[in-house]
Order: sequence, then structure tokens, then C-alpha cells
Amino acid sequence: MNKLSRLRELTTVVADTGDIESIRKYAPVDATTNPSLLFKAAQDDKYRALVDDAIRFGLDASVATERQLELTLDRLAVNFGVEILGIIPGRVSTEVDARLSFDTDATIARAEQLIGMYEAAGIGRERVLIKIASTWEGIEAAGQLERRGIHCNLTLLFSFAQAVACADARVTLISPFVGRIFDWYRKHDGVDGYEPAADPGVMSVTRIYNYYKRNGIDTVVMGASFRNTGEILELAGCDLLTISPDLMAELEQTAGDLPRKLSPDTARERGEAEVEMDERRFRWELNEDAMATEKLAEGIRNFTRDTEKLEALVRELEGLPRAAAG
Repeated sequence: MNKLSRLRELTTVVADTGDIESIRKYAPVDATTNPSLLFKAAQDDKYRALVDDAIRFGLDASVATERQLELTLDRLAVNFGVEILGIIPGRVSTEVDARLSFDTDATIARAEQLIGMYEAAGIGRERVLIKIASTWEGIEAAGQLERRGIHCNLTLLFSFAQAVACADARVTLISPFVGRIFDWYRKHDGVDGYEPAADPGVMSVTRIYNYYKRNGIDTVVMGASFRNTGEILELAGCDLLTISPDLMAELEQTAGDLPRKLSPDTARERGEAEVEMDERRFRWELNEDAMATEKLAEGIRNFTRDTEKLEALVRELEGLPRAAAG
């Protein structure tokens, strides 16, 4: 048995890609997308029909140009999501514009718009997770959306404080970013790497998983953003792991057994007691965690840049004027 097959016995495997052919090849249960993946996929000629449909949808709307662009980008994300859902049995994650990360009301409105587009395409909201950055405002938005029956995936999560706040908001799923935590500590510590069990990203997800399971928290943990297969294998047993096609291929080509690393039974022994988290404590603990503060801000900036690149691509295809500089 190869390690990918064994991993699937222990953990729900999710495809971290916007490439529909890769999803078809590796047959994951769920899939996630983000602005970076959509920008890459939108430039591929084989997906041009999805892009053209989104452009027509935006141009047909009797609204201002900027609003047309917003509708086009949301329609594009939904088009990819619908195609992906035609292949996988589970759910797809679709991201709210990162520029709304500090605006609770605007995040809620955009999430409802995305869900409305999915439902208009015949996709029930139970098959969609709305991805939102794990800022205090984003977590507040997610809590309200969950109460309205819209399920959320809290992304750009780097700290225990973010995870606790997400649990308190009763969000459906969180995506702690293993690889980006690894990147920060490797640079900070001046090392080439870590043994998998000592990898800071792995340790962060393990702590969160154990905390959730010990305290009976229903929020699902999905490790994300991996740099190597060692990180993935060390988290075998986590609720879900979202993996790039390249790393899935590497696991598929590696034979051998795979022991379970995380489980509810061991979590009950190793997890921490439940803690209280309010806004003041959240902001203070995030501020005190240099890695989490820097990676959250960097992640929002990077997703914003890729959204802007996608906007520029759409403007060019639509023949719309470019946004003014600054």
C-alpha cells in the first residue's frame, strides 16, 4: 500500500488546487481554492469557458464598473467551485475577498452573495465552505454566518488564540497553515529544517487538534500549506489535510505503512483545558505572537495582490479601464 492510500484511511484528504484535472486524477473528498490558485487556473486555456461565462455575467449586470468586476470575480470563483463539485463527493471552499478581512459586515454580505450564486447554480449551501481570514472581524463574521446556515472555513490561521476564537464562534472548519509557520521559524532560527515531530507548524496543529478533541469542540481541523510530506505524515489522523497535487503524487509513489499520529483518545490525555477568549485577549495574544502577526498580515497582503492580478486579467479580457494607481 502506498502512503497516500494509507493516509486516506486515517484522514480526509482534500485537494489544495484550482486545477480541475488534478482533482479528477487524485479524487479527493473535498477541495479548496484561493485567489492565488484561481489566478493561475484562469490563465489556462482549458478553463477559458469558465472565465468567459464570468465576464458575461459581470457585464450583463446593470451596475457600476467596480461592482461588475466584483460580480465577475465571485462568479469566476463559483464557476470553478461548481466544476469541482461535479467531480468530488464533498465540499469546496471558496474565499471571500481578502480586502474585506477587517470588515465584518462586508464579509457577511460577500459570503451571502457567493452562496446565492451557488444556489442559483443548483448547489446547496451544505456543499460549500466560505473561506475567511482569521482576523477578529473575520471570526465574528463567520459566527454570524454559521448561525444563518452558511458554513465557514477560517483560513490564514497561525496561532492558538485564533483557533480558540474560532471554536467559540462555532465555525465549521479551520485551516492552520503548517508550511507558512515552518517558513517563519526556519528563517528565525537560521536552520535548514526540522524533524517532522519538532516542526513548529506540525506542533501548532497538534496542539489545536488536542485542545479541540479534549474539550468536545465540533470545529474541524484541516492542516494546510505543507512544505514536505514529512509534515503531512506527522499529522496522520487529523480531521482533514489539504494537500497540493505535487505532494499527493509524492505520497502515492511512496510505499509503506503509516502509523496514526493524532487521535481523539490521545488528545484527551494531552489536550489543554478549555480557555476563555474575548476580543481583548485575542488581540493581545496575537500581538505577542510575532510569527502569527507577521504571517497573518503577509497572507492577507498576498491574497490581495493575487486578487488584484485576477482583476487586471479580467479587465483586460472585458476591455474595461484599469484601476487608477494608488
